[in-house]
Amino acid sequence: MNAETQQNLHEQLERLQEALSTRQSTLLFAHAGVSSVVSFIFGGATAKLFWDSTRAPYVAWLGLAVTLGLVIYGVVRYRQGRTVLADELVRFETMMELRHRLGLDDPKALLPR
Repeated sequence: MNAETQQNLHEQLERLQEALSTRQSTLLFAHAGVSSVVSFIFGGATAKLFWDSTRAPYVAWLGLAVTLGLVIYGVVRYRQGRTVLADELVRFETMMELRHRLGLDDPKALLPR
């Protein structure tokens, strides 16, 4: 492998490492999880309001709207997280292939001769 090709591979490796340093999928999955938990809490409170009243109060309808909004938000964030995760896994495999081609993970290359 000539020096120019190796330099090109190192630059590509650095770009991939920088892109993978911030995992967007983790943030999206966290949003999905938190919104799901909060929607269960609001859903329980809303169900209790509907159960206890003879006529549904306006607060119960508002709670139902908030619950549905949180569920929809959680599902959208989860689907975005899965899409981003698939892209991150492809980039990670590419990065590992570059590391292998450059011999960065070869223990024999690290030992002094």
